[in-house]
Amino acid sequence: MLASGRGSNLRALIQAQERGELDTRIVGVFSDRPACAALALAREHGIPTLAAKPAKFASRQAFDDFMFREIEAVQPDLIVCAGYMRLISESVVRRFPGRMINIHPSLLPKYPGLDTHMRVLEAGDSEHGASVHCVIPALDAGAVIAQARVPVLPGDDADSLAQRVLEREHSVLVQCVKAIADGTIELGTNHIDWRGKPLHSPLRLNQRDQLEEST
Repeated sequence: MLASGRGSNLRALIQAQERGELDTRIVGVFSDRPACAALALAREHGIPTLAAKPAKFASRQAFDDFMFREIEAVQPDLIVCAGYMRLISESVVRRFPGRMINIHPSLLPKYPGLDTHMRVLEAGDSEHGASVHCVIPALDAGAVIAQARVPVLPGDDADSLAQRVLEREHSVLVQCVKAIADGTIELGTNHIDWRGKPLHSPLRLNQRDQLEEST
């Protein structure tokens, strides 16, 4: 896992493992912020960690080359970006086709990038949510695997909306990782398969926290 902040999605995955819901093992947590809470959480659970400050490297490419050499050393089947606040170099992304996903707090393709909750409110949208998508060199532009949707309520501000999205964000990430781990979802270089068939639109997280095809 790659993280830059508090590690709430990491916590959700760890808790799902502890409940026996996920038959997975987190082999490392990597960060560009040595003091971030995600690293402390990982250490509490005996998960290996590594952090490095980008400012100590000559370029973004040099930082990414170092970080992903370390990631490759733990031989991950899947790389999960969860609150990792850096663009990853194109050459590095292309080394992991079908093996890197990201969780983003919007209903992509709407609102890639930052400040999604405020942008939703400013646009007057009635619905918001989170998307799990494949990582490609372009920002938040990879194929969307699944989405969780929440209503925008009267009186919402960016903080209240963010909290409502975060609760569903955790669930959709856990369910996506579970489905990838058990083979229900297969990620290819240019396609996503769901139960052995091509997925033509993002899956949806229902109210029972299960993934289902969009209607």
